[in-house]
Amino acid sequence: MGIRPAGSGKPVRDPVHHPLFARCYARVSTRAETRLGLAGVRERMLAGLSGRVIEIGAGNGLNFARYPSAVSEVVAIEPERLLRRLAVQAALRCEVPVDVVPGAAEALPVKSEAFDAAVLSLVLCSVRDVPRALGEVRRVLRPGGEVRFFEHGRGGGPAMTFTQLALDRTLWPLLSGGCHVARDPVAALRDAGFELGPYRRMLMPEKGPKLPTSYCVLGTAWRPGLSEDTART
Repeated sequence: MGIRPAGSGKPVRDPVHHPLFARCYARVSTRAETRLGLAGVRERMLAGLSGRVIEIGAGNGLNFARYPSAVSEVVAIEPERLLRRLAVQAALRCEVPVDVVPGAAEALPVKSEAFDAAVLSLVLCSVRDVPRALGEVRRVLRPGGEVRFFEHGRGGGPAMTFTQLALDRTLWPLLSGGCHVARDPVAALRDAGFELGPYRRMLMPEKGPKLPTSYCVLGTAWRPGLSEDTART
């Protein structure tokens, strides 16, 4: 299955521990599926996927039921214990095989070039080291492998950008499980060496007040087609 063995019988400490935020997120994210239209966004993000897929930061597993039948297996990485438990319950209810695994985005517990696609869904805002995490995504994808992403980040005019940066430097990450609102996921993917495909910027919610968390992007990227070893020869 491409998952690294633990290597010892010692209990593994969770790399992320935000129990209060996890409880809040589990409630809010479920309501957002209908109230904010996130269910439809997930459908569009995952449409047409096939083969072996790794999902980074699976949360409470809201993507699982929307994977198309052409997906042969999903390995879902979730570092937070409460959310991982909810993800396991969601995995039991869906038709596509899903294996929920503990681990951090910066050190994925899977073999290199083992997956046809990777899914990043509202996760880059909260990883501790974005370049390292995306380097891991590139490592585990086969050459030509696809990235599907739906992320929030920097947006709006100068006043909103100033507000987002101020929030990131003060209380927002502490109150929201390490989330940052001023990161640029498209630029991060490009800097990590991915080839960007079509992407669409959107507001969530589409109507109503524009919040620091409202600026989202839905899109596709690819790992370059030649493996690094081939490229060097």
